[in-house]
Amino acid sequence: MISFEEAYKIVLNQSRDYGSESVPLINSMGRILAEDIYADRDFPPFNKATKNGVAINFDAIERGRRSFEIKGILAAGKPTFPFLETQDCIEIMSGAMVPFEADTVVKYEDLSIEKDIVTVNNIPVRGQNVCLRGSNQLKGARLLNKNTKLTAAEMGILASVGKKNVWLKKTPRVAVIATGNELVMIDELPLQYQIRRSNNYSLFGALEVLGIKPMLLHLEDDKDLIRQKLDYALEAMDVLIISGGISMGKFDFIPKVLEELGVEKLFDRVNQYPAKPFWFGTHNNKDTVVFSFPGNPVSSFLNFHIYFRDWLYKSIELPLNEINVLLEDSMIVAEEFTQFLEVQIKWKNGSILAKTIANTGLGDLISLSKTHGFIRLSSDKKIFQKGEPVPFIPTKSIY
Repeated sequence: MISFEEAYKIVLNQSRDYGSESVPLINSMGRILAEDIYADRDFPPFNKATKNGVAINFDAIERGRRSFEIKGILAAGKPTFPFLETQDCIEIMSGAMVPFEADTVVKYEDLSIEKDIVTVNNIPVRGQNVCLRGSNQLKGARLLNKNTKLTAAEMGILASVGKKNVWLKKTPRVAVIATGNELVMIDELPLQYQIRRSNNYSLFGALEVLGIKPMLLHLEDDKDLIRQKLDYALEAMDVLIISGGISMGKFDFIPKVLEELGVEKLFDRVNQYPAKPFWFGTHNNKDTVVFSFPGNPVSSFLNFHIYFRDWLYKSIELPLNEINVLLEDSMIVAEEFTQFLEVQIKWKNGSILAKTIANTGLGDLISLSKTHGFIRLSSDKKIFQKGEPVPFIPTKSIY
């Protein structure tokens, strides 16, 4: 059995580079950029009106003029046209290109209009309500860095520079594999001694958050069938995430079959609670990475967010930022292993406080729905004081 720190380091040392691919922008949400993005033109590309009103030359205001004759109207998306005289004005809509001779836009709320004559009621400031060409970014400026995770804001930037297709980091092909004869499909009515396949779907959802749509498999407790299906999965996929079948039971065939299929075991138990049984290895010829977690939902869910998520982040070059939270209550720990406790968090006076929540055991899916994440308590301490910072592993958005 190895320490949590050793296990974590071994897992991250097995990170992989899966290359990049060109993806339609519409399908890029949540993915990771594989290229720097540059402005293909000035932003904005022209002097742009930011209010609906009239465009004027401010020199006329300085000379005392307050009334102007309207000589036309400019809508957004239409080419501009010239002023005739500085005593004239042009009605202009928000987003339209300001005429070259104009430098100020007075919004309608500050005007009186009678027939074709505009009177300025509130004296403007030169340049107001005009966004100058290139004032946001100049052509050639780097707008987005490689390895940026795309959100709605970045998708808008990509669209503005004409990136119909964008180069993104490839994510691994992942199979989520549940094991055990006791598992039935979710649309079946379980017998008294059966349960539905919940782990498959909680891990499927966790992977979708990371931009991965996994393949779902189920292995019954038959060694030959397990070997057949795992051999196929090792050939077809980059990563296997298995739940169940790795403890000391008579039907826990997974470790033996994996080794028979050429997967090198890197460790099989970790000095942590929960999820002490954790079989991790790689197939050197096929370059497949295998995460084999305990079958109970809490342990499987925990190990996914500790190990697999950080392994993926390192593989696609996202930063691994440790988050600390403050304990809402003091704690005394008797056991000599790294502990992970389910917590709910809240903001108070600018700090994030964590309070442990009760569960009825490692099969308690209901507690996971109430959990914002897990805190990690080091094995080399016994007493943790109220207000003490501890590492936090989020499983839900904390904002």
